[in-house]
Amino acid sequence: MSGAPVARPGFGAALSSLRGNRPFQLLWFSNLFFFGGVWTQTLVLGWLAYELTGSEFLVALYTAARLAPLLLGPFAGVLADAIDRVRLLLLACGWATAAVAIVALLASTGHLSYAALVIGGLAIGLAQSPSQPARAALVLELVGRRNLSNANALNSIAMNMTQVIGPALGGGMIAVLGAPAAIWISTLWYLVSFALLLPLRRGRSAQTAPRQGASVLRMVTSGIGSILANRLALAVLLVTLAANTLLWPIFQSFMPVFADSQLGLDAAGLGALLTCAGLGGLVGSFIIAGLGDFRGKGAMFVLGTLAWALAWAAFALTEKIGPAFVLMALIGLFSAAFGVLQTTLLLMTTEPEIHGRALGVQELAIGIMPVSALVLGQVAEHVGVGATTFGAALLMAAFLVVLMLRVPGLLRFGIRGDAEG
Repeated sequence: MSGAPVARPGFGAALSSLRGNRPFQLLWFSNLFFFGGVWTQTLVLGWLAYELTGSEFLVALYTAARLAPLLLGPFAGVLADAIDRVRLLLLACGWATAAVAIVALLASTGHLSYAALVIGGLAIGLAQSPSQPARAALVLELVGRRNLSNANALNSIAMNMTQVIGPALGGGMIAVLGAPAAIWISTLWYLVSFALLLPLRRGRSAQTAPRQGASVLRMVTSGIGSILANRLALAVLLVTLAANTLLWPIFQSFMPVFADSQLGLDAAGLGALLTCAGLGGLVGSFIIAGLGDFRGKGAMFVLGTLAWALAWAAFALTEKIGPAFVLMALIGLFSAAFGVLQTTLLLMTTEPEIHGRALGVQELAIGIMPVSALVLGQVAEHVGVGATTFGAALLMAAFLVVLMLRVPGLLRFGIRGDAEG
């Protein structure tokens, strides 16, 4: 299943993991349509929440409900280790299709209240939670360790391609056709993602299974214990935790507010702004894909995340449309180092038998976002989204500086080989 050529440096090799590897091709295209649905929903449902309430805090509350199931990450990781990952993905994708279709139906018939939107967001999150560790662990299973950073970069390219297309399409359709049409399209994308996963049920070697008789709780605690004893893996997870506490909630919750109150943009303008972030992320991911199995993964991860935080600080201060679009593109570019390499480094620094649980703990770290979104939303109600974002970005930058001083091995990881942290 991992017979793709080893990725070597050069832009011509950026697609190495896809060549000659049909299972990964199917997974990649499934991801493309899955993320297309996710990014369309991020814009459309967030816009609807703000349109229904006019409140930054209630937009953050909706986001918190949609992302709350990420707090179940350790249990989702157990499922990814204990259950066939393809079957788990099919179940999750089917649930997501049903949940989004119900929201679309309510919106189409004029019965979508704010409360129903929050419940729908929670249902969508429950579908996405178990799929994230399963998708990421399946990548390593399909492409092998030496192609991992290339394959993860290609997955990031898929996500950023849809981040370019989804918001632009969603914003345009809100203006021309209305929000329900955009939600229905994301439902269709989920159906295509489901269909592409079906052939992966055949011809797979069995994944490593946990010991027979191990309880779910024991599997969770043993996985967490292994990670806590691993200094490098723990450092990677702390960066994930900090980024999802301080930066991602801004992007997930406050972009409609930035567009409307600080930049004077409509729904189409918001879509264009998010498209710039997607284009930047697409370029950054393609650069990483072209590097192949490169050295210095740890340094790129830490320093790229630092640049991402500083770009957010600059964006928070601008009130002009032109600089805002440029800075949003830079935010997308620098976020690629974080988005691609957080999973690559976590898989490289942990044992294969706990990969699902390690990714589940990563999902738990991501799951702090709903709580943080509520806190940041409350702060923004009093001081504004600009000041809130500026302060959060500076805190993120300070954390990374401290981490570099306390765990220099993460900065050096991969410079002389992966084992030399």
